Amino acid sequence: MADFNLTPSDSSIFILTGIPGLEYAHIWISIPFSMCYIIGLFGNFTVLFVVGKEQTLHKPMYLLLCMLAVTDITTSTSFVPKTLCIFWFNLKIITVKGCLTQMFFFHALSNVHSAILVIMAFDRYVAICNPLKYDTILTNARIAKLVLVGLIRAFIFILPMPLIQNRQPFCANRIIPHTYCDHNAVAKISCGDITVSRLYGLVLVFILIGLDVMLIGLSYGLIIRAVLRISAKKVNKKALNTCTAHICVILIAYTLGLFSSMTHRFGQGIAPHVHVILANLTYLLPPMLNPIIYGVKTKELRDKVVKYFCRM
Repeated sequence: MADFNLTPSDSSIFILTGIPGLEYAHIWISIPFSMCYIIGLFGNFTVLFVVGKEQTLHKPMYLLLCMLAVTDITTSTSFVPKTLCIFWFNLKIITVKGCLTQMFFFHALSNVHSAILVIMAFDRYVAICNPLKYDTILTNARIAKLVLVGLIRAFIFILPMPLIQNRQPFCANRIIPHTYCDHNAVAKISCGDITVSRLYGLVLVFILIGLDVMLIGLSYGLIIRAVLRISAKKVNKKALNTCTAHICVILIAYTLGLFSSMTHRFGQGIAPHVHVILANLTYLLPPMLNPIIYGVKTKELRDKVVKYFCRM
């Protein structure tokens, strides 16, 4: 395909190469990419539709599940369409403003996703350890306020990322060896000192993600302690079962995310295409798997989904 008159020296644009070293296979790679994206959209929109239509599912847990579905949809949509344009049509050009905007929304939305996982852990803690006060502690309004705090946190901490990058001088060769404008990938093509940018990105990983993982661990530590202290008959089995789904979602999200982030920063001996594929899978697989996991593990949601499919 043609390169559409790419001019790397143009100061108003960047060029996204796609997956470096595997450009010849972009068409074939696009097949699993697009399938993961479509399945993710279908699964998450199904969750939103079913929960929205069913009054019996208008509960804090399912409200959180809807918010998780929204962040899954928006996070993957912030980069997958552009990636597929690179794979299918060789449309590699992106403006500097467009690139920095994509960077902000991509990282902010993924941070909100992490915050929602923390709130879901707190939700499970209250449901199991304090079930009699669950309805008074976790109202829909309180859940909305907690999510709003997550949104504000993401905005405050992620906004400096593109602002720092915007002040950096970039080299004449403005080629980003990636499928989207990842913070680290953009920082690497700067000709200036990127120490502040790299340190800020690293601090965000340890402070935001580290704090979220710690809070989730604390919630489940308290859940385990409560379960061991009380008899099996008194345990809310339904609430405990939903923990399995939540733990699976957490393990997928944080394991992939932390592994991709650490290999990108410290895995200098790893081939560039491995870094890029890992980075894409980190945000492609969870949106596809999350609705499947919750659909299989949550009987109430599964029954409602089956009911609507049987009507078709």
